[in-house]
Amino acid sequence: MAEKKAFNRLALDLVPENYYLELQPDLDAFTFNGKEVITVVVKNETSIVTLNSVDIKISSVIFKAGGNDIIPSAITPRVDDETVTFEFPSNLPPGPAEIHLQYVGELNDKMKGFYRSKYQVDGEDRVCAVTQFEATDARRAFICWDEPAVKATFDIKLIVPKSKVALSNMNVIEDKALSTDANLREVTFARTPIMSTYLLAFIVGDFDYVENTTSDGVLVRVYTPVNKKEQGDFALQVAVKTLPFYNNYFGIAYPLPKMDLIAIPDFAAGAMENWGLVTYRETALLIDPKNSSSSAKQWVALVVGHEIAHQWFGNLVTMEWWTHLWLNEGFASWIEYLCVDHCFPEYDIWTQFVTTDYTRALNLDALKNSHPIEVPVGHPDEIDEIFDLISYSKGASIIRMLHDYIGDDDFKTGLNQYLTKFKYSNAFTEDLWESLEKASSKPVGRIMNAWTKEMGFPVLKVTSKQEGSSRVLTVSQSKFNAIQPQSGEEKFWEVPISVITSDNPSKVAHKFVLSTASDSVTLDVPEGKWVKLNPGAVGFYRAHYSSEMLDALIPSIKDCSLPPRDRLNLESDLFALAKAGAASTVDALRVMEAFESETNYTVWCDIASNLGALATLIAFTDYSTLLQTFVTKLFLKTYERLGWEKKEGEGHLDALLRSLVIRIMGRNGHPHAVEEARKRFKDHASNVNILPADLRAPVYNTVLVHGNEEDFNAMLELFNKQDLHEERERIMRSLGAVKDPQLIKKVLDFAMSDKVRSQDTVFVIVGVTGSKTGREMAWQFLQDRWPELIERYTGGFLISRLVKCTTEGFVTEEKAQEIETFFKEHPAPAAARTVRQSLENIRLHVSWLSREGGAIKEWLKSKVY
Repeated sequence: MAEKKAFNRLALDLVPENYYLELQPDLDAFTFNGKEVITVVVKNETSIVTLNSVDIKISSVIFKAGGNDIIPSAITPRVDDETVTFEFPSNLPPGPAEIHLQYVGELNDKMKGFYRSKYQVDGEDRVCAVTQFEATDARRAFICWDEPAVKATFDIKLIVPKSKVALSNMNVIEDKALSTDANLREVTFARTPIMSTYLLAFIVGDFDYVENTTSDGVLVRVYTPVNKKEQGDFALQVAVKTLPFYNNYFGIAYPLPKMDLIAIPDFAAGAMENWGLVTYRETALLIDPKNSSSSAKQWVALVVGHEIAHQWFGNLVTMEWWTHLWLNEGFASWIEYLCVDHCFPEYDIWTQFVTTDYTRALNLDALKNSHPIEVPVGHPDEIDEIFDLISYSKGASIIRMLHDYIGDDDFKTGLNQYLTKFKYSNAFTEDLWESLEKASSKPVGRIMNAWTKEMGFPVLKVTSKQEGSSRVLTVSQSKFNAIQPQSGEEKFWEVPISVITSDNPSKVAHKFVLSTASDSVTLDVPEGKWVKLNPGAVGFYRAHYSSEMLDALIPSIKDCSLPPRDRLNLESDLFALAKAGAASTVDALRVMEAFESETNYTVWCDIASNLGALATLIAFTDYSTLLQTFVTKLFLKTYERLGWEKKEGEGHLDALLRSLVIRIMGRNGHPHAVEEARKRFKDHASNVNILPADLRAPVYNTVLVHGNEEDFNAMLELFNKQDLHEERERIMRSLGAVKDPQLIKKVLDFAMSDKVRSQDTVFVIVGVTGSKTGREMAWQFLQDRWPELIERYTGGFLISRLVKCTTEGFVTEEKAQEIETFFKEHPAPAAARTVRQSLENIRLHVSWLSREGGAIKEWLKSKVY
């Protein structure tokens, strides 16, 4: 494991109160000139001042206090520490002062700091200058205390070409021609509230916008590429509903006069919550009325909901240090669902939460190389690594569990108290617990402590005994490990538990908190009725039922009398237990057969995901085709019921399910699905009959899985004609489905070509890892092109994603050792934990296959023949 780099937070002998920034980007030379005045208070006498700065050439520093100008005797940049130190000839006098700086910075192409992004207007290449400062890249744009707890106000002035749009966090208060150059304008923005450096933003480029005003008077604009205004309408509609929803939920009015949402051509993350100026990838904000799929719309609604929640939770009240990042991200990842459920109840979004966040977090958190939600971080390299499923999805899941435990009214009251108490300042996790505890009179701090400070979660073993008309349930807890047996470590959580029975599956029959190793509860349940823990899959744990209890539940899966989230939860828990060696994979497959008549989209998603994991496991065996046959039989009824055409009265979820089922049937070689996809693709590519947006991804995928060079070239031709980034991305994500090694090589080369934006390269490479040949080739490609890839993505989370997807799917110890050796020789600090997680997953696969491969093969044979 790489050594942790030494790290100290900056000294606070001086503290900033305001930054005045005057920036002039040069969109041809890719540089910017900066003038900066930091208004400070000298708290302690010192002759040494250290601030954050990276890739900035400072030409002038003057310290002004009490009418005196003090020039530093030495200016020392430290590249590794990303700091600059000013040494003054004598101690600086206590009290108010100003630091005046002049410098030149670089408009880099690394998607961080103040950077450049390329786009086209009417076929002509243009460049815009945009920002991405979280976590520690404000220091690339100006010299500052670049730490979340060191808040100040900001006055921004941009000097820009007269035809360009200039934006920042606040509204424009003056916009005038520059007296020295008629081709330039000077745009001055209102002073910001007190805020952290990472939330500052400024943008210069060509954009159109659509606008509307919320019911409480906030002007909302969505900025789009030029001539694509209509693609901002959907996000605008979501934002205008969302701001008042949060105003009401938090009981605190949005404190800025405007809210801008803007699509950036090159953007590493999905979006960034800069206060009053939220930046997005094009695919996370723009919706084309004709060519966007239902899943794209849903994604935009969730991302808009997430980023706007941060305007309060993160921006108004900010975590004190990156250790508490989860407070921002876990909370926003939970409340985005609450908000989308309010705006679009027809999405049944909370059921989708169970697969998109809850289950994925459980899978990652079962590994020995997971990490606690709260992880001590120091050096900037370590921060990028915790922007992961634990901070976001486990964070969201335990907030959801807590919300359910204390109830919505007390939860809202506690949130309002927390936000009011800490507004315009910083908070720790404990501060939130304290506010919620006061509001609910429940032991929130005690209950939540283990959930945030310990990694992992419990598995609850459940047995049941009938005593007359009563049922005695015995529940015992131990840590769930991805590979059994248990490690012997005694770890207990305070687990809020709810129980339902077949008498009324939608009403909780009993609630209690399990805080010891084991406990029993007596329920009024006659014989022959089933009992299930964790209704709605709200508790962050796995349940392991006795075989009699599980058998009693299976009929309620078949007839769908068990609610969808509970059907999903049963199947998901059983599959995870089988993978870990605590149950049989054949039993898990038997339970999957009970879902043949399933109608719920999200339940099918989870089944598809688990069958996909099984397909990866046995990809290198001689019985992988047997699984394909089993899968197509399982999905056949749903495929036939839905067909290819949208029917009268169908909604959002039918569209998502149709897309999923066609992709599964096509990928697994169902003759009708393959033939239909080919036919429709041919008509689509030749403009005879354009495919509905919801069918494009499954059709592209199916055609390429079974395709040849001609199909591949037709797909590339389609890609070259596209203008909408969502459609280009759909094609890019599908290209890797090809099986022929020559074509896979072409996909990998294409990923690094100038046809593909740097932000998208990673998922083009990842696209090939779905086949065994592709997996081998992607891993080799990563090794061959490592210097280039690490240079391009160093420090960012895209490198972690790339490492994860190109390594974790293997199933041999030799591969694990090969990967281990490579990363020892080529360390990647931002992906160090990811490498360890991948190695653990590979060894988990090895153990799973050797333990159960034979039984899986025999069972599949009995099903197919």
